[in-house]
Amino acid sequence: MEFSYFTSDELRCRVTMVMTDSGNTEPGDRSRLPAADLVPEEAQAREDDLKAGIGELSALVAGALSLEQLLERVAQSALRAVPHADGVGVSLLGPDDRSGILALGASDPFVVEIDAIQYELLDEGPCITAVLEAVPVRSGSLSGDRRWPRFGPRVGRLGVHSVLSLPLQLPDGRAVGALNAYAHAKNAFDADATRIGELFAAPAGIAVHNARVLATAQQRVTQLQQALGSRTTIDQAIGILRSRSGVSADEAFARLGAISQGENVKLALLAERIVEEAVRRARARHQR
Repeated sequence: MEFSYFTSDELRCRVTMVMTDSGNTEPGDRSRLPAADLVPEEAQAREDDLKAGIGELSALVAGALSLEQLLERVAQSALRAVPHADGVGVSLLGPDDRSGILALGASDPFVVEIDAIQYELLDEGPCITAVLEAVPVRSGSLSGDRRWPRFGPRVGRLGVHSVLSLPLQLPDGRAVGALNAYAHAKNAFDADATRIGELFAAPAGIAVHNARVLATAQQRVTQLQQALGSRTTIDQAIGILRSRSGVSADEAFARLGAISQGENVKLALLAERIVEEAVRRARARHQR
């Protein structure tokens, strides 16, 4: 995965564009018009919920929350934004874009159960289709949807019949995951719900990607710190072996390796044990 980071200004610009687009429709652009059967009050309520959800999204600060916490907040904001959604999940591609899809954020427990069925048990479902094909995926009768012959009936038995899966994409078109809205009712998501969901998913893709990049960087820093700490302990253990036997540094390291293999103990843990033993002996001598 390419770990490019989008600045807060870029995200803010994306949010501003989306919020402007949601309220200003060009005369000939039918794809962005509210559904024809919506009364003006309902159409306005949908736009207000969208703007509120995106406003919550733009207020999230990567770094103040863990990746899982941030994705859960994104799911909660999407639940508010997408009309008729009863639950929302946020899923990401694996770290190398080839290790499957990871369900990392959900607004409700039943979404967690559906995600487990889709990703862990069956490897089949609308989110996987949305990510692989990079297109919105909608179904109003999951139990009878032939696209997912195993997933649909299984989820239908849970009382969930509608889904709207939207790919989370970066400005260059790369999909980094998906936003999945579920509803208990049949045919819950109309064309306007899809439009609103796509408007929310646009800045959500950047926010989620930024959170992933930051979490990966923090993990690498932690691993580096641990590696440096282990190296220091190993060097101390080598010094102790040299002081006891007068061997060279290379010979002392070879002895550590042989003991590690013979006792099936990690080198860092063995070194820590040797250092702690030397410290205990030194304290005992000092006390005497």
